[in-house]
Amino acid sequence: MAIPWGTIKSLVIFFGPLLLPKAIGYYRRARSAPRIHGLKVRPLPPPITRAVAILVAVSAVFFVRALPVFAPENVFRVTQSRLQIPADVLFTRLSALRPGNVLTPTDLSLRAKFASLESRLLYLQYGPSVLANCPFCSSDEPRSYLYYALPDLLAQHLFNLVIIALATSALLTAPFSRAATGWRQPATLAAVGLALADVYWVATYNHTANARALRLGEIDAFYWTARAVRYLGLAALDALLALALYLSGTQRAFVTPPSAAERVEGVVRALGATKGVISGAGVIKNTVLRDEELRGRSNAYWAHEVRLMREMMEEREVVEGVNDALMNRIDIRSIERDAENYAKAVLAPQKGAGGPAAKEEVVG
Repeated sequence: MAIPWGTIKSLVIFFGPLLLPKAIGYYRRARSAPRIHGLKVRPLPPPITRAVAILVAVSAVFFVRALPVFAPENVFRVTQSRLQIPADVLFTRLSALRPGNVLTPTDLSLRAKFASLESRLLYLQYGPSVLANCPFCSSDEPRSYLYYALPDLLAQHLFNLVIIALATSALLTAPFSRAATGWRQPATLAAVGLALADVYWVATYNHTANARALRLGEIDAFYWTARAVRYLGLAALDALLALALYLSGTQRAFVTPPSAAERVEGVVRALGATKGVISGAGVIKNTVLRDEELRGRSNAYWAHEVRLMREMMEEREVVEGVNDALMNRIDIRSIERDAENYAKAVLAPQKGAGGPAAKEEVVG
């Protein structure tokens, strides 16, 4: 059942002004999320690269399968025949195109069923394989062809669901699974929706509309159109998912901010690393002070530094520059106030520890 172009145009005109600003706003929020959360763009991690490569490869295969050269043969189009042509004439023309003028088993099966117009209409809806190979189907019961065609129709969608599950699995994308697993649910829902829409489209198609086609150009080759749209839809879905994984994997967009627990863990880890550096510096300093030779080298170094600084500060250009900075460019009072506040903040715990309560404890 085809949707009239006028209906599609009316829906676009009505919903376009409502949905377009929301889509633009969502895109801008997704692009600005990494900057808001302080995340930087990074190279695509190798696990995400594997997932993207799988999706791109499958998308390319679906796209190639959608090309007309890989589609099953339409006997009416290859023989340039109208729908009402006698079966004997149609297959005589078809045998002239076969090697050795010999019809294939599929051709012979179709020849036996093309005696009625209803079978030809079902051929245009379900394709040559279903019409030729279904053992229980009858043109008196058109739904029987749908039941036979459903497994093959759904197989493409089930295969694509497996690929989506693999590409968004934590096993494949660890330890960067957060960037991939978040897309599993929306991608799965999109794939299921695409499968349901495909089945509904095939099941509700009015195949009797072709009965009024008197010329070849008026025939609606629904099976071949639906096949191309199906593969192009699957290819587009996988390509969009690959793009989403790329953007989230490189932290360009669609990033998930770290949770509160993860932020606390990161701060604790950073403090631990800082503490380790400070402890290492303390060990080095203690070692220098305990060793007589190292202590002598340290004292000689600082004595040399003090002498150099004193000589530098006695030069005329330096003295003039310092005086100019103190008088015109530096607020000494502000610096003194900041230093006093810093000293109070540093010494506040020590004052609390050595306050009256501590003194009473010592006296007691």
